[in-house]
Formats: sequence, structure tokens, C-alpha cells
Amino acid sequence: MSWRSPKLWITVCSLLAVSMVAIVDTRRTSPGPIAGVHAQLDEIDGGNSCSQCHGGWFSDMTSACLDCHAVIGEQIESRRGVHGIPNKALADNCAACHGDHHGANFALVNDRAFRGIGAKSKAEFDHNAIGFEMNGRHAEIGCVDCHEHAEASLLPEGAKRFQGLSQACGSCHEDPHEGRMQVSCASCHGQTQWDQLHSQGHERFLPLIGGHGDVGCRQCHAESDAHSLESMGDTGARLAARECSACHASPHSDPFVIQVAQAVAKPSGASCVVCHSAEHTLFREPSLKISAEQHAFTGYRLDAPHDAPLCADCHDPRLQQFSERYPGRSPDACSACHADPHGGQFATGPYAAQECTACHARAHFVPNTFTAEQHALSKLVLDGKHATTQCNDCHTKPAEDAPRVFQGTAAECAACHRDAHGGFFEDSLTPEELPDHGSCAACHTTTTFAEIPAPGFDHLRFTDFAILGAHAQSECASCHPSAAAPDESGRTFGRVEEHFGAFTGCITCHTDPHQGRFDTPSSPREVEGRTDCARCHDESSFRAFPRGFDHGRWTGFQLVGAHGRVSCSSCHEPLHAPDSVGRTWQAALGNKCSDCHFDPHAGQFEARGANSCAQCHSDALENFIAFNHDRDSRFPLREQHAEIACSACHKPWVSASGEEVVRFRPLGTECVDCHGVQEDVLMRRKRRSR
Repeated sequence: MSWRSPKLWITVCSLLAVSMVAIVDTRRTSPGPIAGVHAQLDEIDGGNSCSQCHGGWFSDMTSACLDCHAVIGEQIESRRGVHGIPNKALADNCAACHGDHHGANFALVNDRAFRGIGAKSKAEFDHNAIGFEMNGRHAEIGCVDCHEHAEASLLPEGAKRFQGLSQACGSCHEDPHEGRMQVSCASCHGQTQWDQLHSQGHERFLPLIGGHGDVGCRQCHAESDAHSLESMGDTGARLAARECSACHASPHSDPFVIQVAQAVAKPSGASCVVCHSAEHTLFREPSLKISAEQHAFTGYRLDAPHDAPLCADCHDPRLQQFSERYPGRSPDACSACHADPHGGQFATGPYAAQECTACHARAHFVPNTFTAEQHALSKLVLDGKHATTQCNDCHTKPAEDAPRVFQGTAAECAACHRDAHGGFFEDSLTPEELPDHGSCAACHTTTTFAEIPAPGFDHLRFTDFAILGAHAQSECASCHPSAAAPDESGRTFGRVEEHFGAFTGCITCHTDPHQGRFDTPSSPREVEGRTDCARCHDESSFRAFPRGFDHGRWTGFQLVGAHGRVSCSSCHEPLHAPDSVGRTWQAALGNKCSDCHFDPHAGQFEARGANSCAQCHSDALENFIAFNHDRDSRFPLREQHAEIACSACHKPWVSASGEEVVRFRPLGTECVDCHGVQEDVLMRRKRRSR
């Protein structure tokens, strides 16, 4: 190996260093006796094993200390325990706090050592520095009560003066719960006495203050509950923190709770804390406030004018029950706060289930929002002229301080309108036929009284006078002429009696062309239920006789035989123009034969100024002569007289007026009047017969 080799030089230097240490060590002298606790160890007893505590060539004293005190080394590294308190530099310098070589009775853990960790003395050491809060009864006991060897001058082998104790209560105290509790004792018990319970760390979930401050643990953590004390872990975090709703029933509506929770991004069951804090003793704290936004979540927005009243104006603080004080009014429940100005008129009837907002706006009562469609729920539909009528025109106030009348207002036309007919139609309809709004509605609409809806006015139904035939083709004004000015009821439609007088039948309007000939005591007053002119005529035309004319019944002159076959004009000559009474046919000349027929007998049969033609003649042309000589004369035709011709006795004769006629009377009835005085066969026969 060359002398320049690095390995050679390293080896040489190492030998020299070891030799020097050996030389120095052999010459070192101990500064004094070591402490008794160290002296009892065989490996360092006698004071000649300095490196055992002070380290050798390749270690220092701290390393040597920690070789025996490994637990302290762990505290220094983890910064826990007593030796984790000082800074790292001090903690690594054991001799700064623990001196030695002061004799066998020297205490290595003394006041100087405690000053190194910030305590004035051992007796004044604050256990909070190592995470153990000592107060109450613990503050009254001495160190040896927990640290058995705290005052011992010489520790037994393997014993610890302060190290090795547990902070768990069960390490010193008997567990009365026999292990059922998973949380530490300090979570519930203080250090003064066992029966003064508290909940350490409970504020992480719920501060036990205010209304929660005097609640017993078991009220919320019952033994059989999922959140029982027995089931709570050391950290109290095994179960999720309960929401308010787990213990408290909410008097609020679900929509309100949900919206409040959404506004603050909290679960619904935990949203109570938005308004109610743990510090509250009562849910109804006087200081409790609710914002306008939160009030809107109740379904009732505090818009004007409802933003002006105080809470107590609507929510009576004297009411104890939440449901009474906060009934959950809807924005349409006006009657909950406002008096009814209508005096209960809408408490019954078609509007009973509706609130004020059915007719009024939420923000104001005037003007109203009542519509024609809503009015239709009542007994009167607002259409036609009614649709433009002001409410106050029909709904009046009986007195200044009385409510306006709505319910009970009459819906009949006559309640507001004067009867232009003067009661003429009052009894025209039966109760079953009467419309809802009275008899007016049977003929009139709400648009105008002059408008009569289809099928029009039933003249027969309401006046007992049918408008048929020529009447139906006439204008109403023919019988009802319009007045120049409306009367007090507004009527301009004329009444019949005003122009023609009281109704007495057809002659009320029409002149009787018969001049009363058919209204004599002997005339029939009624024919098949028909009276007046209708006994013969209908409304089509006076010239028409729909049921014929019974000439014999009405005139006393039967139209039979030849008379029944002639035309009317044979006796009733047509006129070229109507006469003064409207007649277009002449009256008949009379009902005597001589009124129409020439007397061929030149007055031979006239008696009392008249001829009785019917005594000898009939109306039948085929049997015109109906004379019975035995019956109708003073000379019966018997024997030979019955067989001779009429002309044998009745011969032509010139009357006094120069007319040549057949002589009928006077003729003698004696034989001599025809046969003279000579007796003949006829006379002899006559005498025998006697």
C-alpha cells in the first residue's frame, strides 16, 4: 500500500484519536458523587463510567440520557408531555434542568427543573401545560396523591416519579357505570364533585345555555335512545348531530319551514336556529324578530299597506297558544282583522265561502273588483242596460250609518221600474209560469223595453185577444198609436182605450156595418163558443164566412129551394164603393116575397097590406105550387070538382089596374055562382048525398 493512499491516512488518524481519548479518560477525575437514583445502577455506580451518561467518542450526553430515558425522547420528538413544553434546544440539553454530582441525596427533579418548563416550583406546576386541567377537588390534593413517588428521595427500581400515569379518570377512580359509557368521565363530570354534571364539548353540537341550560342529560339522551349517553363515543361524533325537529315539534307550516331552510342553505329540521337561538329561554322571546322576507314565507307578504301595523296589531300577545296567536292567515283572510262593513250580508248565499278579496283588491277596498260574472251568481245577471248601471243605483243605504244593502235586494223588475202597463198583466201568468224577475221578464229584455224577443208578444196569452189574419198584417200602431210624449212611466206606446174607448168587442175598433141587426134580443149571443162578430166572421176578411152563414138563423129567412141556389148578389146588390159604414153589399129589399117578386095575382091574396105567398107556394121550383084546395080555401074539391082542371074555375081576368091575371079570389062558393039556377046532374047528386 502506498503512503499516499487515503485509507492509510484514515486508519492512522483514527488510532491517534482513540489513543488521545484513552489518555484523557485515564486522567479525568469525577466532580462529585452522583445522585442516589443513578448510583443504584450497577453500570454507572462508582463514578468511573462517565461515558455511560456523558457519552463517548461518538455520542453526546443527551444521547446517553435518552438511551436510558426513551419515553422522554419520545415526548421531545412529539412535542408532548412535560418535555415537549420547552423549545427543542432546551429540551435537548438535559443538564440545563437536571444537574448531578451533587451527592446521593440530590433530587434530579427539583424546582429548577420545573422552572425550565415555566413553573415557579414543583408545587405550582400547571397541569394544563400537559393537557390535564386540574381544578376543584384535584387542586386540593398533593402531588403524592397521584404521583406515589413524587417526594421519594430514591425511586424503587423501575418506578417512575411523575411519568407513566394516565389522564383517564378510571385510572384513579372506580367506574360506577361499569364500562357502559363510551365517553370520558370528564365529558359529564367536573372535578369538584361527581353529581355536578356538565357536558364538555357539547357546544360543538348545541350550546347548553338558555332554554337548554337546565335540561337534564337523560331528557335528550335517554338510555333506550339512539343518542343515549351509553352510545356516545369519546369524541361525541359517532352519530350526526340531531336537528331541532328531533326534540321540538314545529308549530310552523311545512312550506314556511322549507323556504326558511332554503334561504340559509340548512336542512329543514335545523332551520329553527334562523330565528331561535340556543340562548333563548322561550321560543317567544320579546326580542325575537322576523324579517319581511321571512314573513312572506308564511304565505302573507307584508306589502303596503300591511307593512305599517306592528306585530302585536295582528298577533295578540295576550294569546298563549301559538295556533291562536299565529293562526296562519292567508293573504285573502281580510275578515280576520277587518270588520265586515256589509253587516254579514255575505255570510250566507252564493258568496258565503269567499273572502273580501273576491270583490276587493288586497291593498284597497275602493274601487271594488266585483265583476258581472260574479254578479251572475246572484239572482240577477248583469247584462244589457244593467251592465252599465252603477252599483249604488240598485244597492242603497237605508240610513247614513247603515251598511249598504246587497243581500236581499229585490231582483224583480218592478222593484226598480214603474209598471208602464198599470198592472194590466199582473195576473196574466200562473206562479209556475212567472219568470224569476217577475212578469216583465216574460216579454221584455234588459236591453230596451221596446225590444220584444222572439217569438214576440203572445197577444192572446196576455190580452185574451188573438192577433190573426188581417190583424196580424197590421202594425201595432194601428191599435196602439204612439203618444207624442212619454207618460210618467216612460211609455209612448198608446193604449187601446185611449183611442177607441173601453174594449167591447170588435165594434171597439170597427163600425158595425149591420147597424145592430144581429145584436137584437132574438139574435144568438154565442155560436159554438164564439161571440161578437166572430159568430160569423174571422180575422182574415169580413167577406169571408169560414163556417158559412145561417141565413135563416140570423135573418129569419131560410134559403131553401130556389133561394138556396141563387147567389148572394141576387138579393144583395154589390156596391161600387163602400158606404158610410164600410159596407160593400146592398141590404136585401126585404124578407117578404113581394119585396123581390112581382105579384102575379094583382093583390088578390093581400091581407093587411101584405101577401102571404108561402101559403100557396114553396121555395122548390119543381113543386112551386103547394096549394091545398081542401085546406087552404073555403071550397073543398070533392067528387066531380076534384077531377076538373083549375082553369075550369079560375079564368083570366083584367084587374082594376088593367092587368090580365088569373082570377082566384074572390070567387063564389055556391053552385049557382058557377052553374046558375038550372038543376043539373051535379045538383041532384048533391041533394041525395044530404
